[in-house]
Parts: sequence; structure tokens; C-alpha cells
Amino acid sequence: MALRSEHSTVYVALYFFIIALFTLTVGASGGSGSKVLSLLQPYDFLYYSGVRAYYGGEWAKAAELLEKSLQTKEALLRTRRQCHDDCVASGTDALNKLDSEEGSMWDLWALDWIQQRAECLRFCIGRSVTPTGQLPVSNDIEYEFDTRNPYNFLQVTYYKLEKLKKAASAAHTYFVANPSHLEMRNNIEKYRRMKGVTEDDFQDKEIEKHWILYDAAVQHEAFSDWLQATEKWKACVNETLWQTDECRVQCEVAPQPLPEDRGVDGVDGVFEKAAAVSLSLLSCRQSCVTQVATRPGRISAQEDFLQTQLEHLHIAQFKSGDVSGALQTLRSFLLFYPSDKDSLDNLQLYYETLGGDAESHGMQPAQEIVKYINQSLQEKKLLYFGVENLNFNFTDPDLWTPEDVVPASVRENWRAEKQKINEKINEGDQLEEVDDSGFYAGGPVPQVGVTITMDDEALNGTNRVVLDGVMTEKECDKILQLATVAASLGDGYRGRRSPHTPHETFEGLTVLRAVKLSQEGLVNQSDTRLLHELGERVRTLLHSYFRSPAGLFISFTHLVCRSATTDEQEGRMDLSHPVHVDNCLLEPETKQCWREPPAFIHRDLSAILYLNDNFDGGELFFTKRDAKTVTARVKPSCGRLVGFSSGPVNPHGVTAVTRGRRCALALWFTKGKLYRDMEREEAESLWAADGKGVLKNNNEEEEKEGSAIAGRNARSHATKERSRGRNIVMESKDEL
Repeated sequence: MALRSEHSTVYVALYFFIIALFTLTVGASGGSGSKVLSLLQPYDFLYYSGVRAYYGGEWAKAAELLEKSLQTKEALLRTRRQCHDDCVASGTDALNKLDSEEGSMWDLWALDWIQQRAECLRFCIGRSVTPTGQLPVSNDIEYEFDTRNPYNFLQVTYYKLEKLKKAASAAHTYFVANPSHLEMRNNIEKYRRMKGVTEDDFQDKEIEKHWILYDAAVQHEAFSDWLQATEKWKACVNETLWQTDECRVQCEVAPQPLPEDRGVDGVDGVFEKAAAVSLSLLSCRQSCVTQVATRPGRISAQEDFLQTQLEHLHIAQFKSGDVSGALQTLRSFLLFYPSDKDSLDNLQLYYETLGGDAESHGMQPAQEIVKYINQSLQEKKLLYFGVENLNFNFTDPDLWTPEDVVPASVRENWRAEKQKINEKINEGDQLEEVDDSGFYAGGPVPQVGVTITMDDEALNGTNRVVLDGVMTEKECDKILQLATVAASLGDGYRGRRSPHTPHETFEGLTVLRAVKLSQEGLVNQSDTRLLHELGERVRTLLHSYFRSPAGLFISFTHLVCRSATTDEQEGRMDLSHPVHVDNCLLEPETKQCWREPPAFIHRDLSAILYLNDNFDGGELFFTKRDAKTVTARVKPSCGRLVGFSSGPVNPHGVTAVTRGRRCALALWFTKGKLYRDMEREEAESLWAADGKGVLKNNNEEEEKEGSAIAGRNARSHATKERSRGRNIVMESKDEL
């Protein structure tokens, strides 16, 4: 609709005021008492009732009410969205009169529009939600649900009810959003060992679809599966746009407080208050960019989240042969960053690939991206006007905002904030040289015959080492024979044929499984003891070389063999194991590494002990955080040990095994006793029950004893830390 120039400023401001007013008028709707029981109840009341039942030991009632509170909140959001869509057309007749001859009474027609839309929303929401259910909830309740605390109660409740699968799912759902919660990690490990609980039971019930698609797209890229990557990136872009729109709609229809009235000291009239309400609405809409780009459990959002997806998409489209699609996507990206040199070079490449015809030069950006940008820019202009003239506070969530949108009077501060964000993004390059693991390479090697082949300097990194002579040829042969006889096809604990590539088979064996097979007489017991002893041997070597001041415990030991399949080896572009970091989730495009599940965040030190070299490929390589720049390579051989700190300074991968069978002993170590390998201790208990104990290192026993108190203190401290910031006392309900 074309607005008259003399009224355009008033109309635009009024539009946002009107939308904001809808959020204030809907909450006043009433309802008849006969319908109350069939309407949605206040989800905060259901939650508090569930918590009371929990502390009263009424487990079945607590589970019912807590689940109902989650379901009701979700139903409330759906109802608001549906009513928003149903009421879009309400009042448009009055709004259309603004550009007619009757437009001289624009204020009355605008108020008519407000009343009709408000009446529609009030009636629509009132049909499904009780009057009290429409009221805004407290900040405490918002915090409880944002941090997924209902699942914290539910996991114990279901455990008490002996519904272990539901308990495992609730525990996992809570832990995803609270990855540093020590008690919940312990509980999850307990659930894993409980009978009847499988890996499939650990499902995130609050997972957001755009993150599933994002991770899937990245995974397909790692395997150079460009057709699937294209499909996933397209779906991810569409889902991100939908999630952003959903968030923006909730800004409109959820109850909002009126601007604070300062009483006799107040000087704000109707228009000032209308501006304050509309600016709050616009700010809420803009914040949806950050909300959608923030993974559960993270503090900060991924910068340029949508733009990053568009970059990945056009590259995937080009590599899959869809050059026209790549051109359209790239032109969509250039709407955000029109002067980006790499993108302009790619644009020229795409033009040349298509023959440089007029049709390719006339390719337009995707309409949904054009609409997204136009709407966002108009909102930013209004917000920055409020910043400059109405003392409104606004933090722009985007890096792509054009400078000419920002008023000259606030441009200097805007540039400073933008510079800070850019510096934060570029920290990835600087952090590569800093390792806060507490390890310091260069200590003594306590085993006779073991030599340092490569150190930090030779490996171009920090806290890396290659040691030779850790095993003899005879010992390598014994463990290789053990792997041949006992290793199970799959990864050794989930039975997958190959967790990383279809061009290789993958076999694994743990110490506990080896001990059980030896007790059944299926494998040689001396070979099993050697497998166990090698873990201690490696621990002793690396604990000394990396000069760890704290105790070092084996977290997991896995004998693995990767074998090339007999076909499909020529021209392989994939990796035997894609580039990754052992204790955090690496994002190469941002050079960030997030220490949160599903990464094994308790791992501190990693090691690979090779058993053979009669195969092609299978080299270990280290990279920078971009996962592309290779800094060092290590060729396997019998008795060669590679050790390195498990954090973001050491991204690594394995090249494709194109011929033969590559076997190695993979080990991870932790400084926290709570995360020691419980399967290993179970294996030792089986030996002890047979009267065949395992020799222990005295220093290890002292370390374990000394760290037991620290572990208990960490557990109690975590509970106090969490409760100190809140007025609600949570106690230690998390521990099973």
C-alpha cells in the first residue's frame, strides 16, 4: 500500500504502536466459568504444583503436573500463533481508508483498525486460554523454563517411578542446556549402565529443528556429499527463517508491560508512550536473530548465522552442479555484504560458468531474503531514530547493518561495538597458540628404550608429542591377534559398521569385553592383560612428559581397526575420521570450539598407540581451527605413540585408509576422578574375583585418594553455585 508522504512517518510509527497495543489488550479478555476446565490453565501454576508434589514425594502426581506444564506452555505458544494468523485480516477495511478520501480522519480509522484486531485476538485466545492463563509469567518462571529446569525434576521423578527410559530422556534434555551440571552428568552415566536403557533413549525433547539440519549439513560437507549438503542447507535456511518469524510473532501476541508511568514527575504524553511501546516491540523482534542463533547451553549466539548458511549453501550448490541455484544464493548473500571480495570473485566465476548470458546476469536474489532484509532495515531505522531522539537503548544484533542506517550522532559508538564483535570473532586465530589445559610438554620420558621422535616444534603446535619404542614388535603382534579374534564389527559399543565413512569397516574392543572373553576361554588371558597394561604404560609416559601437576586417570581405552573395503577406493575425497576436537565441538567457520555435549568435555589428554604400518593412508594430521590448514602429519608404525592435549589447540583427523587394515589403541585421560573409566575398574574387579589381581601404580592410588575429596567438593560446590544466583532453593535433587 502506498502511503501519502505527508502522513508516512506518522503511519509507520502508528503501525508499530498498534501492533504493540494488541499485546496489551488481549490479556484483559474474560471467559465463562463453565468453560474454564476445558481451557488452557496457567502453566506456571501447573509447574509450581508439580514442584510441590515433587517435594511431597507424590511422584506420579509430580510427573503428571510437570509434563502438563510443559505441554501447556507449548500449546499456549501455538494458540497465540494461530490467533495471530487468523486475525491478520481483521480491521483491514478501516486501514485501507487511510489512503482514500476519508483518510483525513486517519486517526479514527487507525483506532477502528486497532479495536477490530484487538477484539479478534481477545475472542480467539479467550476460546482456548483461561483469563489467568493469558497473564504474563514472572521472570523466575521464564528462567526455569529457559534453562529446562522442569526436566531436572522430571528425571528424578521418573527414576522414582522406575520409568528409566523417560528418566534418561529428561536427564539428557536438561543436560543439553546445562552442560556444566556435574550431578546430571553423573546421573546420565548411571542411566547408561542401567538395564533396559539404550542409547536411543537419550533424546533431547526440546531440540530445535534448525540445529538438527545445521549439524546434518555440516556432516554431509565433511564427507563431500554435496547433493545432501545442498538439501540440508536449503532446509536449514528455510527453517531458520521460519523460527525467526515465529519468534517475532510471539513478540507481538505475548503480553507486554506498558511503559513505566512516573506519576506527577512524568512528562510523556500519548505519543511518547506509544513510541516507547513500539520501540520495545521492534527491539524484541530484532533480538530474535540472537535467540534463533544461540544453541541450547551456550551463552552467546553464532554471529551471522543466516549469512553463514547462505555461504555454505551456494558453495554446496556449485559443487553439486547447480550453478544457477548457487548464483541466486550468492546474490542473496551479497544483499547482506555487497562488497565482500571473495563473494564477488565467486559471483564472477558463476557468471563465467553459465556462459555470461543475460539470463544469468538478471538472476534475482531469493524473495524471502529480500523481504527479510527490507523488514529488518525498516525496523533498524525506527530503532536508531529512537536511540538518537527518544533516549531508547538498543543493541544491534547484526554485523551486516549498513552504516548509513545508523545516525551520525551514534555512529562512533556503533563502530566501536562492531569492532569489539569482530575482534571476538577473530580471536580464533590468536587462541590457537594458547592452551589452558594445565599441561606443559617437555618432561622426562621414564621408560627405557622410548625416544622422542617429534615434539611441539616439529609438530608445529602446542602440547603435542610423538614417542617411538613404546611397544615391541612381539607386543604389537599379540594385540593385533587379539583384535582379529575378539574385536566386534562396528565401533565396539554401538555396533555401527563404520561411524565415519562407508568406504571402510570399523572394529572395536574395550578392556572389559576382552576380559569377559578371556574368562570364557575365547581369547588368551595374557593378551588381555597386555591390553590393560598398555593403558597404564601410556598414562605413565604422558603424565610425565606433559608434567601434569594433578592426577591423571584413564577415561576410556578402545582398540580400533579401520579396514578399507574391497571396492570404491579410487578417487576417495572423504576422511577416515573427519577433523574434530576431542573435548569440544569445533565450528571451523567461526573458529570457535564449544565445550558442551555431545563432546566429551571431561577429556584432558588424548593418545593413539599404533600397532602396524602395512596399509595405505590412515595418517593422523593436525590442523588449525579452520579444519583446513594442516600443521603436521604423523605416519603410523608399531609402537609409535602420539599424545596431545584434548582441547581446541589440537584439531585433528585421519586420512582415508585406502588399502589394508590400520589398528591402534586409542586412549583418553582425565584429571577428574569422577570421569575415570568405570568399565576398566569393572574389568579389574573381575580379575580380583578370580584371584588374579592387577598391579597398581602407588602414585596413582595416592592421586585417586587425594582427588576423592576434590570430587566431592566439586559436587557440593556446583549445587551452591547454582542456588546462590537464585532466590529459589533447589537442594541436591539432581543426584540419584
